[in-house]
Amino acid sequence: MTCRIQDTESVSAVELIAERGLEGLPDAMAALINEAMRVERDRHVGAGRYERSDDRRGYANGYKTRTMKTRMGALELRVPQVREGGFYPQSLDKGLRSERALKLALAQMYVEGVSTRKVARITEQLCGFEVSSTEVSRCTALLDEELNAWRERDLGIYPYVYLDARYEKIRHAGQVVDAAVLVALGVASDGKRDVLGVCVELSEAEVHWRHFLEQLAKRGLHGVKLFVSDSHAGLKAARAAVFPSVPWQRCQFHLQQNAGQYVPRQNMRKAVAEDLRTVFNAPDADEARRLLERFLTAWEAKAPKLVAWAATAVPECFAVFMLPAAHRRRLRTSNALERLNKELKRRTRVATLFPSAASCERLASAVAMEISEEWVSGRAYLNMDVED
Repeated sequence: MTCRIQDTESVSAVELIAERGLEGLPDAMAALINEAMRVERDRHVGAGRYERSDDRRGYANGYKTRTMKTRMGALELRVPQVREGGFYPQSLDKGLRSERALKLALAQMYVEGVSTRKVARITEQLCGFEVSSTEVSRCTALLDEELNAWRERDLGIYPYVYLDARYEKIRHAGQVVDAAVLVALGVASDGKRDVLGVCVELSEAEVHWRHFLEQLAKRGLHGVKLFVSDSHAGLKAARAAVFPSVPWQRCQFHLQQNAGQYVPRQNMRKAVAEDLRTVFNAPDADEARRLLERFLTAWEAKAPKLVAWAATAVPECFAVFMLPAAHRRRLRTSNALERLNKELKRRTRVATLFPSAASCERLASAVAMEISEEWVSGRAYLNMDVED
């Protein structure tokens, strides 16, 4: 279906839905986007239509039509223009990169002959462009240019950096393999989160993590006071090689999950977890070490393998005690990445299998870029003005 261009001053989105019910949703959405773009242009030129203002920086110059393909149908939009040029409404594309990346992944699966009938139906409904190798390549090139610029942008000072990986299924050399999506999230000097980088590799081996971290360093990442991650051997070795002088905080949540592997009986796991939480909730490092000794003594006879492991592993979670108390709760685990991982999972659930590593990286980058823009423009994650 194709909706008609609406005059947003005479017909509101609410009126469209009230008059036409659910059938009015496409027109209502077009009206909302048109109004958002008009407001954005007013802010760009420094004045509304017919408004006299000493702050005016330009003049409106009509509209150009553009068709946007969505799951509701084709929306015919009015894209505002300015006489001086150099204006393009961000509200038009904001939030659409991950949608475009997902469509391209599905289209590539179809073109390369690896899709099922279900994927073919989804592709037909969602893509909004001719599903041919030529058209897929054209759309891919346009999106990759934008995403590559974001992935290669200059970085700066980020006192805290979280590192993590999740796995997605991709086709590689004629086989289906689990590829690692490596992610770095930073907390800047103003306390706001920012996704620093995303990369898809065949594994979490040291060589892959090292390349990823070296690229972050080359882009200007510095001023790091703490890395937060799990205890993957490849990640640990790579971090020590690229950023040898930066302290490391082992994720306490992952450690508690790891502890279950060393508990001899299932009914002991809850008590072990509670005792570990008591150690991690200590007010300072000295008290944490005292509570750890008590933990080791209490479990030595009942779970000797647990005690042997914990004596070395648990102190790796104590780096957070050197930070301001107000920062510790959010830096003792890698939970800051939870929102990003959930959004990636929601999107990749639709594709289920990526036709290539590049396709997976495209979607992961698009999701990360959108969330990062939201974080950078929002409120601070940490108050960086607190004293130790």
